[in-house]
Amino acid sequence: MSSAVHLIRSTDLAAAPYAYAATAPAGSRLIFLAGACPLEDDGSTTAPGDYAAQAARCMQTLKAALDASGAALTDVISTRVLVASSSQRDLVAAWDVIHEAFGDHDVPSTLLGVTVLGYDDQLVEIEAIAAVAEQRV
Repeated sequence: MSSAVHLIRSTDLAAAPYAYAATAPAGSRLIFLAGACPLEDDGSTTAPGDYAAQAARCMQTLKAALDASGAALTDVISTRVLVASSSQRDLVAAWDVIHEAFGDHDVPSTLLGVTVLGYDDQLVEIEAIAAVAEQRV
């Protein structure tokens, strides 16, 4: 099944590693996902101090939440990546992992450095919205 999401790029804007906008047709079902956190099955935080490892675990969590919602990464219409750091290097370390995981589906995204996240030792969190075509029965 093809995605309802249509990514929009503009040659009038600076080149970016993501689409500048995305749309979904009327009648699409929107899925608002809680922030995907880098938590292990036992509730502990993945790899304290490691931005890339935490970003990878966040992507695993995001994929599982999408699957439970009847969606996939290609159905994501927008993301917001939160990184607990004031260092651009740390933000890019997390972003590179997330961008690679999305592959050609380079959704509109915002990358933010924040002061703190909700769990002990948490460095990365990914918020996402997805859109899927409403299935008619």
